[in-house]
Amino acid sequence: MTDVSAQGVNRARLFSGICLALIPTGASFAIVSNILGALKQDFILTNYQVGLIGGAALWGMAISLLVLGPMLEAFGLKNGARFGFAAHLTGITLMIAAVTQVGSPSAFWVLMVGAATLAVGNGMIEVAGNPLVAALYPEEKTTRLNWFHAFFPIGIVAGGLVGFVLATFGGRFAYWPYQLAVIYIPILVYGTLVLPQHFPKTENAEAGIPVGEMFRYTLTSPLFLLLLATMAVTTSIELGPMRWVPMVLEAVGMHGILVLVWISGWMVVLRLLASHFVERLAPTGMLLTAAVLTGSGLFLLSFVQGLWSALAVATIFAWGVAFFFPTMVGLVSERLPRTGSLGIVLTAGIGLGMAGGVGVPLIGRLADGFLAKAIDPAQARSVLDRVEQRFPAHLATALSGKSTVRASDVSDALEATRTALADLRQSGEIRGDATATALRAVVATHLDDPVVAEAGAILQPAEARGGQDSFRYVAPAALFLVAVFGTMYLNDRRRGGYRAERLQGARVP
Repeated sequence: MTDVSAQGVNRARLFSGICLALIPTGASFAIVSNILGALKQDFILTNYQVGLIGGAALWGMAISLLVLGPMLEAFGLKNGARFGFAAHLTGITLMIAAVTQVGSPSAFWVLMVGAATLAVGNGMIEVAGNPLVAALYPEEKTTRLNWFHAFFPIGIVAGGLVGFVLATFGGRFAYWPYQLAVIYIPILVYGTLVLPQHFPKTENAEAGIPVGEMFRYTLTSPLFLLLLATMAVTTSIELGPMRWVPMVLEAVGMHGILVLVWISGWMVVLRLLASHFVERLAPTGMLLTAAVLTGSGLFLLSFVQGLWSALAVATIFAWGVAFFFPTMVGLVSERLPRTGSLGIVLTAGIGLGMAGGVGVPLIGRLADGFLAKAIDPAQARSVLDRVEQRFPAHLATALSGKSTVRASDVSDALEATRTALADLRQSGEIRGDATATALRAVVATHLDDPVVAEAGAILQPAEARGGQDSFRYVAPAALFLVAVFGTMYLNDRRRGGYRAERLQGARVP
């Protein structure tokens, strides 16, 4: 078969280009994860608030998949890719623009809108990319979808390494807006390669299946509804923890972004080798194995203390999560081909929506709760009492222009301290986020005062404890997946093995 079909579709070039379009998705995932700590300090945010920003970068994808995805048959694959390109550029620009709003309450919302818009771009690449790959290679969907989704962790590896190098050796380029700006490069590259190409029709359009029939079949299929529920859990325990890995492990005292790069490197290798696993385990066997490894790895991540133990446990976690997303999409497309592009986008959309809207913020909320329990009230009150005594003088110095420290940072820290002390003095215990927020605000001033270092010494181990305990709390969700995928795998074995269905009338472009 030639690369260029009679319909003018160069499937080798188009497949390569749409794979490269996933790199900004992975790069933004790594870099946004890497800068959450910096955003928390610069804008004095709680774990829950940065969880909302990190989550927006996922549920924004769900907006594309669940709102625009069902209309794909109307506007076509190429227009989906065009929209993704425009949203990518807009989202990155908005997030970088938030740096001009430091100290303003509007900054949080600029970051939220920017992250969500960037994610809409990521989602539109999923909207166009998954049905495109299925249409280009209907005879090997699961394998090709795994290859396509290998470029997500490739983007994480590239973005993670660039973020680490800039943060460690970049000097003034270590500042978070410069890290985000790197994502412009792969966006422009894939836009140049993909957008001029001729795109094929979707599988259902090629087979002549009416859109109404596709909707009716998809929304009334019990198997499809079950797979939607499992996709919500698989994506939440994959992308939710991965969003938090850098910040949690940095609090433990290691370069968390390097662990994320390690996980993503394994994902690249395993997805590129997916054809061997498809042959030996079938998609249902792959998903069963993935559920066992993911749950085990996530539970063990909550106990790691050093780099080597983190890498060993992260390897188990990586072997689990590597196949979740693409194999789930492939399973829907192969077992329920009449669901067409709608089945694919709903599967991906529900998964990403749950990960972004529930998984990431839930881990942040759990971390805040466990963090509060890890802080000693008497020790925190002692430090904050001294902050209340000393910071008015620092504020006066900053306002006079005799200090390089921003007066707004000192003022915010002083206000947060007084709020936390009012509660501590009244109750004698830590309730809510006020104490942790005050300690973060004190640390964020970077003042040359011993009390700042003391605040950091209280906060860092508590941040580590809160983050790791949250991993342990969500790990048992994998048991639900083991039950579902185990049942499906055993049913396949009883019926003589896994079988993929093929639409009558569909042709290879």
